[in-house]
Amino acid sequence: MKIYTRTGDDGTTGLIGGSRVKKYDIRLEAYGTVDELNSYIGVVRSLQSDEHADQVLEKIQNKLFVIGAHLATDNSITLIKKQMPVGKTDILILEQEMDEMNELLPELRNFILPGGCQATSFCHVARTVCRRAERLIVELSDKAEVETDLIIYMNRLSDYLFVLSRKVSMDLKAPEILWSPDINE
Repeated sequence: MKIYTRTGDDGTTGLIGGSRVKKYDIRLEAYGTVDELNSYIGVVRSLQSDEHADQVLEKIQNKLFVIGAHLATDNSITLIKKQMPVGKTDILILEQEMDEMNELLPELRNFILPGGCQATSFCHVARTVCRRAERLIVELSDKAEVETDLIIYMNRLSDYLFVLSRKVSMDLKAPEILWSPDINE
């Protein structure tokens, strides 16, 4: 199997279903950003050492792959479009994971600056890429049908990645860098 097909040399790409769109199409921006997020989560997995978090992140990566495929499918493939990439249970799992981590973390009283250690920093990169993916998916939902639970999942996933950044900092004994609005005074 060859990786290159030359079919995209004209600036278009094929969606699942056969239609072709420009490579800057909002649908491609959305699923491309989900793919980018998945890559950053892979980096987070390689830098943190909590086995449970690694298992949760692997499930998230698999879920993101399904989300990407769902977003890459044109509207002619109704069977795929009717299969929900995420559901209320997936959202609930993220919320439960956050609740469990928050029980272990000190109360948050300040904004936190990204940093402290490499693993924490990449959690924040993943969080911001997740927010961008969410914005693009919302924009896509203005032009094509996107399930509400998918948007909610992406919103909750960015929250999860923030809480995970705090848990990773705690586990690795890295400092949380608190925002100080008067740093120049």
